[in-house]
Amino acid sequence: MNASETKKSPETILNYNKLVKNHQKLINSPNNPVAENNGIFQRYENPVLTAAHAPIHWRYDLNPKTNPLGLERIGINATFNPGAIKWGENYVLVVRVEGNDRKSFFAIAESPNGVDQFQFWDKPIQLPQTEEPDTNVYDMRLTRHEDGWIYGIFCTERKDPNAPAGDTSQAVANAGIARTKDLVNWERLPDLKSYTGQQRNVVLHPEFVEGKYAVYTRPQDGFINVGTGGGIGLGYIKNMENPIVLDEKIINNKAYHTVYELKNGQGPSPIKTREGWLHLAHGVRNTAGGLRYTLYMFMTALDDIAKVIHQPAGYFMAPTYKETVGDVPNVLFVNGWIEDQGKVYIYYASSDTRCHVAVSTVEKLIDYVKNTPEDTFTSAGSVSSIINLINNNKGLY
Repeated sequence: MNASETKKSPETILNYNKLVKNHQKLINSPNNPVAENNGIFQRYENPVLTAAHAPIHWRYDLNPKTNPLGLERIGINATFNPGAIKWGENYVLVVRVEGNDRKSFFAIAESPNGVDQFQFWDKPIQLPQTEEPDTNVYDMRLTRHEDGWIYGIFCTERKDPNAPAGDTSQAVANAGIARTKDLVNWERLPDLKSYTGQQRNVVLHPEFVEGKYAVYTRPQDGFINVGTGGGIGLGYIKNMENPIVLDEKIINNKAYHTVYELKNGQGPSPIKTREGWLHLAHGVRNTAGGLRYTLYMFMTALDDIAKVIHQPAGYFMAPTYKETVGDVPNVLFVNGWIEDQGKVYIYYASSDTRCHVAVSTVEKLIDYVKNTPEDTFTSAGSVSSIINLINNNKGLY
C-alpha cells in the first residue's frame, strides 16, 4: 500500500465527521417527560442509553493505515440491564453492553442529571477473572454496603460440562462477585457458593444483619428450567472472601395466575424508608407469545427483612408498545435504581435492547405499596376490590 492509499479519502473524513457529530447530538439530546403518567412514576420519551451511545473509538479503527475505508470493526448490539449508583453529584450506570459477537461486558456511563446526557467512560471495565474464566457476564447489581465497599454482584455464565455431546446451548450460571471503592479498580472475589441450584439473580442487602451479609437469591434447577426453584430467596454469608450462602429460604414465592407465576427475582438492592424496605422485582409469566417480564414491588419489615408486610397486586410497570420490540420482546427488567434526596430514579431495560429511566419519589412508592389492594388470586376478588373503590368514591365525583 503506497502513501497516498493510506490517507483518509474525503469520503472517509466526511463519514467520520458525520459519525462524531451524530454521536454528540445523540448524547446531548434532551429527554423530556411523557405527557401522561399514572401519578406513581414518570416515564421519559427517549431511552437513556442505546447501542448507538457506545463510543466511536470502541467501534471504529481510526487509523487510516489500517482502516482507510472507515469501516466499523467491532459492532455493539445492545445496552441494557444497568446497575446504578449516585457518584458525587452525578448518576452512574454500570451497563450490560452486548457486542455483535453476543458477548456481554460491563461499561460505565455517567450523567449530570440522571435522565439524559449519559456518556460512557473511556474504556469498558476490565473485570478480573477467577481460576475458571467467565464465558459471559451480565446484569450487575451495585450495592454500597455499610462495610465501606461497593459490591457488584453479577451473573457469570460458563458452558455446562455435563451437557450432552453436541449440545452447545446448555450453561451453568452463578453469581460472580467484585468490589471497588472508586469504580475504577475492581477486586474479584470467589463466586457465590449456594446449595439450592443455579444462581443468576443475586442481590446484596446494603446493611449487616446480625453481623452477616444478607443476599437475595433466585434459585433454579437449571439455566433455563426453573424446576422446583423460583421465588426470591434470602440467605446469609459470614465472610465475602468465602461467600457461602447459609440458611437460604424463599421469602417471596411465585404464585399461580399472577405476573410472577413462572419465576420472580429481586431487582436492585432495596431502599430503606421510615415504613420498611422498598423492593423492586421482576416477575415472569408464560403466554401464547412467549415469556412476559414485568416489574412489581413489595415491602419488608425494618426489624425483619424476611417478612413481607405489603405487596400490591399485579405489575408496577409493564412494557409500553414500543418497549415490547427488541432482541427479546415483551420484557422489562430492572437491576438498578437510585434514591436521591427523596427522588427515585428507576433504570430499567426493555426487550434486552436499551436502557430507560422512570422517576418517582419515596413518598409515592410507599403510598403505592401500602395502599394498593393486594392480590386476592381470584377474578371475583379482583372485582370486589374494584367495587370497594367505587363505593368509597361515591359522592366524590
